[in-house]
Amino acid sequence: MPWSPEQKQQSRERILASAAKLFTRQGFDHVGINEVMVDAGMTRGAFYAHFSSKAELYAESIGTAARAAHSRAREAMNDEFDLDTVVRGYLSEAHRSGEQINCPLALLITDIGQRDDKVREAYTRVFRGFVGLIDENSAKGEAISQEALQKAVLMVGGLAISRALNDDQLAAQLLDACRGGVLKNS
Repeated sequence: MPWSPEQKQQSRERILASAAKLFTRQGFDHVGINEVMVDAGMTRGAFYAHFSSKAELYAESIGTAARAAHSRAREAMNDEFDLDTVVRGYLSEAHRSGEQINCPLALLITDIGQRDDKVREAYTRVFRGFVGLIDENSAKGEAISQEALQKAVLMVGGLAISRALNDDQLAAQLLDACRGGVLKNS
């Protein structure tokens, strides 16, 4: 009996959620299709009903991870924009430690440049959306401000570096410094 379109979409979303979680924690090279499918509670054979390759899955999972992170940010703000809430959530120990699906911007940054154009295009869309989240003018279709780009880079870079450090105290100091740098002009 063939799957209904709804069942097929639900399966695809489960695969993407698992891939987003695993890729943002471990990167492209350390995650295999089998691992994604086990995490999704499905067989490897089901993978090919939804995706033609691991690279295609990777590109689509970047958007899935970004939507999950954006959704958490919106929930924390109660659907009313608050830069302080966004910055404190993004530059937090919980985000650094990977307790949830993480932002693909910081956690896949060194990996993305080595991937094909489709993956880099997905990453670029997510970055533009992130800048739009912290810059109300660009969210309204106006040009992205230099200040918004600086804030985005400070947040993404701060989180990425904090994840690379094995000194928790230094990582906490770094996150705090980045929060202060982003919020001082707001």
